[in-house]
Formats: sequence, structure tokens, C-alpha cells
Amino acid sequence: MIKNIKRLPDSELDIMLIIWKANTPVSRSYIESQINKKKHLASTTILSLLTRLVDKGFVHAEKHSKGNLYSAIVDESIYLQNEGKSILEKLYGNSLKNFISTLYAGNKIDEDELAELRNFLDKTKEEFK
Repeated sequence: MIKNIKRLPDSELDIMLIIWKANTPVSRSYIESQINKKKHLASTTILSLLTRLVDKGFVHAEKHSKGNLYSAIVDESIYLQNEGKSILEKLYGNSLKNFISTLYAGNKIDEDELAELRNFLDKTKEEFK
């Protein structure tokens, strides 16, 4: 497991999201079919991105038939927690209030979403009592 998880570039993150969603080892051709639903990447590009992810310790490649099967080493929730914390620290001075108020002021969060957040916070608070 990676001790200090680094932020992935968008192209590598796109690949990781596919692997995480599959929740089972997947082939390069599967990844290519999924990624090409959003944008076209050449097979060689996908292989290069997978090699980088293996080198960074995010993905394990296991030889299978004529190719490899790829599975996640880094858990999605761990990566998302780390990334969320990093964004909060860098852009909002580690203030959740500043983050939420920015979203609200920019009309990126509505009253229903605020109510959902309130319910989540109330439920979480009750769990820790």
C-alpha cells in the first residue's frame, strides 16, 4: 500500500475510476471500451497509463492469457478521502464552512442538498454520542 498517496493526473484517474467501478480484475480492452464511451484514447496510450499506475503502486498487473488483468491496490475510498482533504486544505484553508459557502454562493448546491448535508451531519453526530 502507498504510504503517501499522490494526486493522479486526470487521465490516470479516469482509468482508476473504471478499475474501481469494475471491482474485479479487468483487461486493457475492457478499460479501453469503457473509457472510449467518454473520450477516445489509443490502445498504446491506455497501456502507457496502466504502466504508470503500476509503477506508482496504484494498480497490480497479473499475466493472463495474451495480456494482463489489472486490479486496484489503492482503495477508492482511501484515495477519495486523501484527495478531498487535500482540496479542502489547499483551496479552502481547511475550512469546510468556506467550501460549502463557496458552493452555495455559486449556486452549485441547492436547498435540497443543504438539507441532505444537515441530515448527514445530524446522523453522524448521533453516531458519535
